[in-house]
Amino acid sequence: MSTNELPYCRDTAARHLCAVDVDLARTIERVGPMALQLRHLQSPFEALLRAIVGQQLSTSAARTIHGRVVDLFDEDGPAPEPLLALEPDVLRGAGLSRAKTVAARDLAHKVLDGTVPTLEAMGSLTDEALVERLTAVRGVGPWTVQMLLIFRLGRPDVLPATDLGIRKGCQRVFGLDEIPPPKQILARGERWGPYRSAASWYLWRALEL
Repeated sequence: MSTNELPYCRDTAARHLCAVDVDLARTIERVGPMALQLRHLQSPFEALLRAIVGQQLSTSAARTIHGRVVDLFDEDGPAPEPLLALEPDVLRGAGLSRAKTVAARDLAHKVLDGTVPTLEAMGSLTDEALVERLTAVRGVGPWTVQMLLIFRLGRPDVLPATDLGIRKGCQRVFGLDEIPPPKQILARGERWGPYRSAASWYLWRALEL
């Protein structure tokens, strides 16, 4: 899969959203064509390791520390067995906190024991099943998996209602006095299916208008 190929049609998604939600339609008209592009996913292990490394860090700090972690491995890049062969202090020396070191090692164990499915196996699993499987990894929550589903796997119907950007986007698009709770967003989002990932993308873009 190329870096920008989605398994669903952007234009079809936008037309559907405009037809079912007049408020969202106004934002879609202002934002323009959907430009969501998939990020390359070499392996679930590498994607989740990057997510663990980057938690609660600025983008630049996360990039720096992730680079240091990658430098601990050979040219093939991070993999479960080599990571487990490293002493925890080596990972700590690269910039990982104690909690992230534990999480990275737990991720490696769960890739090896099959809890984390292979990239090929992910294709046959539902969004809900993937959330259940991947959140079994220490330090990986539903939001992290939802980002993987939208931006790495191109799943069309994901709505990360707890995301602050989504909540603020809803406040702006729907003219609300307060930032809405996730439950309210999920209720409104029922009409957006099966293209809630596209709706999410437009809600994020609404904050840039």
